[in-house]
Amino acid sequence: MMDRWFRGLREMHLYLACTAIFIGLSGMLLHRLILGAGSRWRFYAVFTLAFLGYAATWVGLWMWLRGDQGELVALAGGVAVMAGLLALAFDAWGALPAILVALFACQAAGYYAGRWFEGQLVVNHRMVAITLWALCYGVGFGAGLGAAFHLCQGRAREILRGE
Repeated sequence: MMDRWFRGLREMHLYLACTAIFIGLSGMLLHRLILGAGSRWRFYAVFTLAFLGYAATWVGLWMWLRGDQGELVALAGGVAVMAGLLALAFDAWGALPAILVALFACQAAGYYAGRWFEGQLVVNHRMVAITLWALCYGVGFGAGLGAAFHLCQGRAREILRGE
């Protein structure tokens, strides 16, 4: 079924489509990670820039290196760019090491868990394999974002508590 939907698309087109879908759905589902009123549009502003940096870095490194090494380097590079952009957006430079660890650990766990499921099921259950990979990666990515946004807004929570 997916082959029919994406027939004729090159690899880069698929990455661009995935990026647009990721940004669109993430804002609708995760905007409450940002404290205060107007969180949806503020989330889109911050996340779109951070995710575009992540995606461009990931795709560039993956297309350059490929294979297992390419996946790991692309993930690390993408996470580093995203963490830096989030720290910049929230002026949370002191939290940068923790943001990096949270994003990398959660995304890697989701990515490699999904990859394992895909490897186990792809031959006989292709759609289930793809769905489980996407689910694992999405949960890992979302958990990493939750942790990163929490770490980025530490100062804002202190201000709201009156500290």
